[in-house]
Amino acid sequence: MTGIPAYGVASEAALLAALRKLPTLGALTLDELEPANFTGMAHDHIRLKGKGLILRVPRVSQWGLPAELNLAYQSACFSRAEASGLTPRLFAVLQPGPALAMGALIVEEIPGRKVRLPADLAALAACLSRIHRLPLPAPEARRPLLSPERPLAQLLATIELQAGFIARAPLAPAAAAQLEDELAWARRFVAARAHEAEPSSLIVTDSHPGNFVVHPSGKAYFVDLEKAMYALPAIDLAHATLYTSTRFDPDVDAVLTREETARFHHHYLATLERAAAEALLPWLAPVRRLVWLRTTTWCVKWLVESQGSDGWSRQRLDARLRAHLEDCLADFLSPACIARLSDELRRDEDEGLAP
Repeated sequence: MTGIPAYGVASEAALLAALRKLPTLGALTLDELEPANFTGMAHDHIRLKGKGLILRVPRVSQWGLPAELNLAYQSACFSRAEASGLTPRLFAVLQPGPALAMGALIVEEIPGRKVRLPADLAALAACLSRIHRLPLPAPEARRPLLSPERPLAQLLATIELQAGFIARAPLAPAAAAQLEDELAWARRFVAARAHEAEPSSLIVTDSHPGNFVVHPSGKAYFVDLEKAMYALPAIDLAHATLYTSTRFDPDVDAVLTREETARFHHHYLATLERAAAEALLPWLAPVRRLVWLRTTTWCVKWLVESQGSDGWSRQRLDARLRAHLEDCLADFLSPACIARLSDELRRDEDEGLAP
């Protein structure tokens, strides 16, 4: 297992001992552990060779949850999405302890490759649709997953929290002012829609293309079920296709045209019943703008918080991922990029996102 980064793993021997306690892994050896080909920011990933399994070791909870609650939430995410047939199955949960400070999940390994854009857009749309069309549980049965009564208000609350870091981040004054203008628009928009019914389903939340694997069958699987919740499916559709999402993973790094994004929406909406498609369509453009602001303020927050030495540190990242991410952040947070994307998203609102 030499060379495997695993923040919070006490030692190779301790990790192996913890894994061997599981009935089907009693004969596991160190030679059967190797780095998995994932560029995760909040997790280390270890492949169990020949077992068809991946060990997800949290470095940090992106929502600030204690280790036990973080594992419980993530295990619920995998369990709820499993019926879609397009997410990894949950194999086991290793609780926090001497071997693993934050515990770990063992999930099914999905064989395949990284997403290629725009070629795989239809597969991404099909995957998200299968997840979104899962039966919606009664409100009392949705716990522990978040199920905000007003998903837009919850999305705005996330943006507000992250925007609190703007004053502490090394941003150009023009960029900070532009983000404050966008925040003012977001507040007005969410207030104006306060009494409108919002379509809701199980969503994965962090649906940027780097979190999918394309199986040899051509089907796309969503593999990073950390932040699923019950909210607006338009959130996932936006995060799968925005510039700040498609460039985020160095193995994807693509820029979609407006026409390619429209075709993605066409593929997705074609999987829905007519009434559901018509109810969702008016939300596509404004939610894209909100999700772009969510992503951009997340970049601001990470720019501030990643300076330390804990599991969220940029120093914990693979050197290639770190260099790519820093280039992306410089781009995403530049006044020119913010102005360009803001103009494009406003145009989408004015003209609609015709699929």
